[in-house]
Amino acid sequence: MKAVRILPLFAVVSPILFTLTWFILGFISKGYTIYDIRIEPYSSVTQPISGLGMGSTAIIMNSAFIICGILLFVGIIGIFSNIGEDGRLSARRASMALLILSPIGLVVCGIFDLESTFLHSIGFLLSTGSTILSFLITGLYFRGIPRLRKLGSGLIVGSPLTLILVILFFLNFDPIAAGEGHGIAGIASRLLAVEVLFWFAAMGLLTYKHSEPSRAGFAFN
Repeated sequence: MKAVRILPLFAVVSPILFTLTWFILGFISKGYTIYDIRIEPYSSVTQPISGLGMGSTAIIMNSAFIICGILLFVGIIGIFSNIGEDGRLSARRASMALLILSPIGLVVCGIFDLESTFLHSIGFLLSTGSTILSFLITGLYFRGIPRLRKLGSGLIVGSPLTLILVILFFLNFDPIAAGEGHGIAGIASRLLAVEVLFWFAAMGLLTYKHSEPSRAGFAFN
């Protein structure tokens, strides 16, 4: 069906919208207050993207987390609905289930801001850290589909790259130092977000281009 064919493009729209949102708001935010501590001004170099979910930009950034999470969720369903059955149902289900953790994480980050530290951290790990495994499993699955073999190889490379960027973020994220305008946690946060969302956009675009409309169906059929 034509409606099913375009669903993978939601996985392209989501990263673009999310990236544009944090990029623009980074110039608008004047800072924010967390645990009665005022952090001002906001710096895209020292402050992570989640800092934009506080203060005057909170409603826009948190809405973007939620909306982009929903769009990405739909896009992932569309990706696997356009691949067509290849007899490896278990690998297909595992790949999709793992990838879906990322949009769930985005929604969690949008609902629980930085002051809800534990839940927001869970959202962060779901949206980014989970892709260390999901990109690897999905890459191996795509490697078995001739038209998606190169994409599969790229995802396999993306798995350790994501791990490196996650480690880089945690090594650089010191809330106190960031609040005082020191460090590069903001850069690390943005590199990680761009890298992870790039692979989702690539999956959406390439599965749309190489879709098999005559065989497309919902992923768990």
